[in-house]
Amino acid sequence: MVTFAELGVESSLCDALEARGINDAFAIQEIAIPDALAGRDVCGKAKTGSGKTLAFGLPVLQLIDRAEPGRPVALALVPTRELAVQVSDELAPLAKEAGLTVSPVYGGANIERQITKLEKGVDFVVATPGRMIDLVERKAVDLSGLTHVIVDEADRMADMGFLPQVEWLLRQVDGEHQTLLFSATLDGVVDSLVRRYQHDPVFHEVESPQVTVDQMIHRFVLVHQMDKVKVAAAISNAVGRTIMFTATKHMADRLARELRDLDVDASAIHGDLRQNHRERALKQFGDGKLTVLVATDVAARGIHVDDVEVVIHYDPPAEHKTYLHRSGRTARAGGEGLVVTLVLWNEELEVRRMQRRVGLDLPMVEMFSNDERLQDLAAWDPTS
Repeated sequence: MVTFAELGVESSLCDALEARGINDAFAIQEIAIPDALAGRDVCGKAKTGSGKTLAFGLPVLQLIDRAEPGRPVALALVPTRELAVQVSDELAPLAKEAGLTVSPVYGGANIERQITKLEKGVDFVVATPGRMIDLVERKAVDLSGLTHVIVDEADRMADMGFLPQVEWLLRQVDGEHQTLLFSATLDGVVDSLVRRYQHDPVFHEVESPQVTVDQMIHRFVLVHQMDKVKVAAAISNAVGRTIMFTATKHMADRLARELRDLDVDASAIHGDLRQNHRERALKQFGDGKLTVLVATDVAARGIHVDDVEVVIHYDPPAEHKTYLHRSGRTARAGGEGLVVTLVLWNEELEVRRMQRRVGLDLPMVEMFSNDERLQDLAAWDPTS
């Protein structure tokens, strides 16, 4: 393993990392940090959970100067408010060590408070595109002082329709600056972003062949409507952290409520909930104080928690890409996880089609909530 000091990260930052138990660099950090420290534009291809935040955060914190009020020197654009908070929380202790400040900016929070903080001076802003545009148009923030720009999870920005906003912001950055872009895919519109807004970028890719399928254990369980919640509860009760996915916000609320009625410590997260509720649920889940998070697909894009043991597709996804995005929550940072899809009788055909698209061929096995196999689905072989 390579240490951060060997990559050129200054000692004060290395000490701050070591204090948090972080000593060795992940693959994306090992290959991207030296070029970023050298001032090169970096285009990194790596999946969620690979350690991208430190890959861009450490070089930027080492290179930037203090900002003037209302004129940040570094800006990271991220797709969701949850990710803005998580990136900011991860980098804030390191920034403090460097005598710098990092602050998240996102919609759904009090904009006047954000303006006040920016006016006092924030060196490194981590923002969602929509709120950042609001602040620029209100002249509450001036992007002309930016020396470093990061576009994180560019593919998810594209999926969520945010790239026009991202491009609008990038066009406002006039002066000479370094641009770092990270994405799980680099084709289509993401490729156009690279060509337009990066200058002679160095490309780095962390190889992860079929990681979204091969590094997970997949199970497909046929359930009955009246017993479905109890099956989900039985699976989650046998493990630690579990994320359950539903098709709608209403179903997320309902499932969380019904799980709590079964004495399962569960909370829902979706776009209609107050921001403080979402942040509290995410923090409790990340700290291990909440065992089950019930999420919709859009809300889940902001969930970046290691050590998720099980992902349950309570409502099977509508397409195979969604299956992979959801399931990837349990195979982060090289770990292995269990992915369980609950299937009703009228969903079998669609689930079978989805299986073929992701390269799986596993039987759907009927189970009731008192089935002992639910206690350890990873150990049970559905093909035997």
